[in-house]
Amino acid sequence: SRAALPQEHGLDFQRLLDASAYKESYRQDMIRWGEEKRGADPGFFCRIVVEGAAQPVWVSGDGSGSGTGVPRGAAAHGRRAQVVSDTRRLSDVEWFRDVYGDAVQTVRVVATEETRKRRNWVFVTGVDDAESECGLDQGVAFDWVITNDGDELSLDGQLETLLQRVRRCL
Repeated sequence: SRAALPQEHGLDFQRLLDASAYKESYRQDMIRWGEEKRGADPGFFCRIVVEGAAQPVWVSGDGSGSGTGVPRGAAAHGRRAQVVSDTRRLSDVEWFRDVYGDAVQTVRVVATEETRKRRNWVFVTGVDDAESECGLDQGVAFDWVITNDGDELSLDGQLETLLQRVRRCL
Protein backbone atom coordinates (compact mmCIF):
# COMPACT_ATOMS: atom_id res chain seq x y z
CA SER A 1 0.00 0.00 0.00
CA ARG A 2 2.95 2.32 0.54
CA ALA A 3 3.86 2.00 -3.12
CA ALA A 4 0.60 3.61 -4.28
CA LEU A 5 1.62 7.19 -3.38
CA PRO A 6 5.04 7.07 -5.07
CA GLN A 7 3.45 5.56 -8.17
CA GLU A 8 0.88 8.37 -8.35
CA HIS A 9 3.40 11.16 -7.67
CA GLY A 10 6.66 9.95 -9.25
CA LEU A 11 8.54 9.55 -5.95
CA ASP A 12 11.36 7.12 -5.16
CA PHE A 13 9.61 4.29 -3.27
CA GLN A 14 12.81 2.80 -1.81
CA ARG A 15 13.91 6.14 -0.37
CA LEU A 16 10.50 6.54 1.28
CA LEU A 17 11.12 3.32 3.24
CA ASP A 18 14.12 4.55 5.21
CA ALA A 19 14.52 7.22 7.88
CA SER A 20 16.06 9.74 5.51
CA ALA A 21 15.46 13.46 5.06
CA TYR A 22 13.90 12.52 1.69
CA LYS A 23 11.13 10.60 3.47
CA GLU A 24 10.65 13.31 6.06
CA SER A 25 10.27 15.97 3.36
CA TYR A 26 7.26 14.06 1.97
CA ARG A 27 5.89 12.69 5.26
CA GLN A 28 3.10 15.22 5.76
CA ASP A 29 2.10 14.95 2.08
CA MET A 30 1.97 11.16 2.45
CA ILE A 31 -0.21 11.48 5.55
CA ARG A 32 -2.56 13.94 3.86
CA TRP A 33 -2.81 11.77 0.71
CA GLY A 34 -3.49 8.68 2.81
CA GLU A 35 -6.22 10.47 4.76
CA GLU A 36 -7.90 11.53 1.51
CA LYS A 37 -7.85 7.94 0.21
CA ARG A 38 -9.06 6.55 3.55
CA GLY A 39 -11.79 9.20 3.81
CA ALA A 40 -13.19 8.19 0.43
CA ASP A 41 -12.82 4.45 1.15
CA PRO A 42 -11.87 3.24 4.67
CA GLY A 43 -10.82 -0.17 3.32
CA PHE A 44 -8.64 1.18 0.49
CA PHE A 45 -5.25 0.30 2.01
CA CYS A 46 -6.46 -2.86 3.76
CA ARG A 47 -7.61 -4.36 0.46
CA ILE A 48 -4.32 -3.44 -1.22
CA VAL A 49 -2.41 -5.26 1.54
CA VAL A 50 -4.55 -8.39 1.33
CA GLU A 51 -4.62 -8.47 -2.48
CA GLY A 52 -0.88 -7.83 -2.67
CA ALA A 53 0.12 -10.62 -0.31
CA ALA A 54 2.47 -12.82 -2.31
CA GLN A 55 1.79 -15.82 -0.11
CA PRO A 56 0.30 -16.69 3.23
CA VAL A 57 2.57 -16.74 6.23
CA TRP A 58 2.93 -20.35 7.33
CA VAL A 59 3.65 -20.93 10.98
CA SER A 60 5.56 -24.14 11.49
CA GLY A 61 3.75 -26.60 13.77
CA ASP A 62 6.95 -27.89 15.33
CA GLY A 63 8.13 -24.50 16.53
CA SER A 64 11.38 -24.73 14.63
CA GLY A 65 10.50 -22.08 12.08
CA SER A 66 12.60 -24.11 9.70
CA GLY A 67 10.68 -22.87 6.68
CA THR A 68 10.49 -26.23 4.92
CA GLY A 69 7.81 -24.88 2.64
CA VAL A 70 5.43 -27.63 3.71
CA PRO A 71 2.39 -26.22 5.50
CA ARG A 72 1.68 -27.93 8.79
CA GLY A 73 -1.13 -27.80 11.29
CA ALA A 74 -4.07 -25.75 10.09
CA ALA A 75 -2.18 -24.71 6.97
CA ALA A 76 -2.20 -28.34 5.86
CA HIS A 77 -5.99 -28.28 6.28
CA GLY A 78 -6.41 -25.21 4.08
CA ARG A 79 -6.38 -22.55 6.82
CA ARG A 80 -3.82 -19.82 6.49
CA ALA A 81 -2.31 -17.21 8.71
CA GLN A 82 -1.41 -13.83 7.34
CA VAL A 83 0.48 -11.23 9.31
CA VAL A 84 -0.41 -7.65 8.56
CA SER A 85 2.03 -5.33 10.25
CA ASP A 86 1.76 -1.64 10.87
CA THR A 87 -1.95 -0.95 10.87
CA ARG A 88 -2.30 2.61 12.14
CA ARG A 89 -5.96 3.46 12.53
CA LEU A 90 -9.04 2.11 14.23
CA SER A 91 -10.72 1.92 10.81
CA ASP A 92 -7.99 -0.53 9.68
CA VAL A 93 -8.52 -2.79 12.69
CA GLU A 94 -12.29 -2.59 12.25
CA TRP A 95 -11.99 -3.51 8.55
CA PHE A 96 -9.93 -6.61 9.29
CA ARG A 97 -12.29 -7.63 12.10
CA ASP A 98 -15.32 -7.12 9.85
CA VAL A 99 -13.78 -9.19 7.05
CA TYR A 100 -12.00 -11.91 9.08
CA GLY A 101 -13.93 -11.94 12.35
CA ASP A 102 -12.51 -13.82 15.33
CA ALA A 103 -9.46 -14.93 13.35
CA VAL A 104 -7.98 -11.45 13.84
CA GLN A 105 -5.48 -11.12 16.66
CA THR A 106 -4.21 -7.61 17.37
CA VAL A 107 -0.69 -7.08 18.64
CA ARG A 108 0.68 -3.79 19.93
CA VAL A 109 4.42 -3.32 20.37
CA VAL A 110 5.32 -0.69 22.95
CA ALA A 111 8.51 0.94 24.13
CA THR A 112 9.04 3.71 26.63
CA GLU A 113 9.75 7.20 25.36
CA GLU A 114 13.22 6.87 26.88
CA THR A 115 13.90 3.73 24.85
CA ARG A 116 12.56 5.35 21.70
CA LYS A 117 14.87 8.35 22.20
CA ARG A 118 17.84 5.99 22.64
CA ARG A 119 16.87 4.64 19.22
CA ASN A 120 17.12 8.19 17.82
CA TRP A 121 13.40 8.94 17.73
CA VAL A 122 12.60 12.65 18.00
CA PHE A 123 9.01 13.87 18.41
CA VAL A 124 7.85 16.04 15.50
CA THR A 125 4.67 18.07 16.01
CA GLY A 126 2.18 17.50 13.21
CA VAL A 127 3.69 14.13 12.42
CA ASP A 128 4.04 12.11 15.62
CA ASP A 129 0.75 13.40 17.00
CA ALA A 130 -1.16 12.71 13.75
CA GLU A 131 -3.69 9.90 13.50
CA SER A 132 -1.25 7.96 11.32
CA GLU A 133 1.08 7.68 14.33
CA CYS A 134 -1.27 7.56 17.31
CA GLY A 135 -4.64 6.49 15.90
CA LEU A 136 -4.55 3.23 17.87
CA ASP A 137 -3.49 4.75 21.18
CA GLN A 138 -7.13 4.63 22.32
CA GLY A 139 -10.21 2.66 21.34
CA VAL A 140 -8.59 -0.72 20.66
CA ALA A 141 -8.55 -3.62 23.08
CA PHE A 142 -5.38 -5.35 21.88
CA ASP A 143 -5.20 -9.12 22.17
CA TRP A 144 -1.46 -8.90 22.81
CA VAL A 145 0.86 -6.16 24.06
CA ILE A 146 4.58 -6.79 23.49
CA THR A 147 7.12 -4.64 25.33
CA ASN A 148 10.28 -3.91 23.34
CA ASP A 149 12.52 -1.91 25.67
CA GLY A 150 15.79 -3.64 24.83
CA ASP A 151 15.54 -6.72 27.08
CA GLU A 152 16.08 -9.49 24.53
CA LEU A 153 15.16 -12.33 26.87
CA SER A 154 11.89 -10.67 27.79
CA LEU A 155 11.11 -9.90 24.16
CA ASP A 156 11.94 -13.45 23.07
CA GLY A 157 9.67 -14.86 25.79
CA GLN A 158 6.78 -12.61 24.83
CA LEU A 159 7.15 -13.45 21.14
CA GLU A 160 7.38 -17.18 21.84
CA THR A 161 4.13 -17.02 23.84
CA LEU A 162 2.46 -15.19 20.97
CA LEU A 163 3.75 -17.70 18.41
CA GLN A 164 2.53 -20.63 20.51
CA ARG A 165 -0.94 -19.06 20.58
CA VAL A 166 -0.90 -18.56 16.81
CA ARG A 167 0.18 -22.17 16.26
CA ARG A 168 -2.68 -23.44 18.46
CA CYS A 169 -5.16 -21.48 16.35
CA LEU A 170 -3.95 -22.94 13.08
